[in-house]
Amino acid sequence: MSVSGLNSSSQNYLKVVWTLGEWSDEPVTIAAVASRLELRRSTVSDAIRKLANQGLVEHEPYGAVHLTAAGLQHAMTMVRRHRLIETFLVEVLGYSWDEVHDEAEELEHAVSELMIERIDTHLGRPRRDPHGDPIPGADGGIARLAAWQLSEAEPGPHRVVRISDEKPELLQRFSDDGIVLDASLQIDEADELRVRLHTAANQELVINPVAASAIWVTNR
Repeated sequence: MSVSGLNSSSQNYLKVVWTLGEWSDEPVTIAAVASRLELRRSTVSDAIRKLANQGLVEHEPYGAVHLTAAGLQHAMTMVRRHRLIETFLVEVLGYSWDEVHDEAEELEHAVSELMIERIDTHLGRPRRDPHGDPIPGADGGIARLAAWQLSEAEPGPHRVVRISDEKPELLQRFSDDGIVLDASLQIDEADELRVRLHTAANQELVINPVAASAIWVTNR
């Protein structure tokens, strides 16, 4: 079965199971999936059971959810669609990076693989989306970034390589402050209450841990 043979709900579940584990070592649980999708745990539990019956996930009661090889293939197809569509919306249609997530969530279920391939070709086969997340290749391969959250970074120079779009309301604020992809930052001080830093424009900022955890950096 191709991913197009699944309904949009199943496509979403597989994508979310994978993305929850992309930047975290925490087990992917029913509760985590329910929180991300803003659904009841009982609803998610029923859906995961159906996916397990289809051979797309493995799940023991009260345990973590794992994708099977088939589930992983479908999940990567949906991640690729989502991130390429977001990139197309920003680079071609002029959307801002805080506007694209919900649009891509709708469009990713309707596009064909031919359209996705044409979008990829038109964009010059980009390696990351507008938020810095790597875009899987047509074969499902994906580049892993060696990066860490700003909230965990040591004082010193860093470069922004990813900004989570889980909280879109933060994206415009970051943009206004000059915290965008590839921006250089100098962390002056970091503790459990705040991260104090300077941007490339020598603007001093103080960011709370919640906001800092949405920013991923690497050594400059």
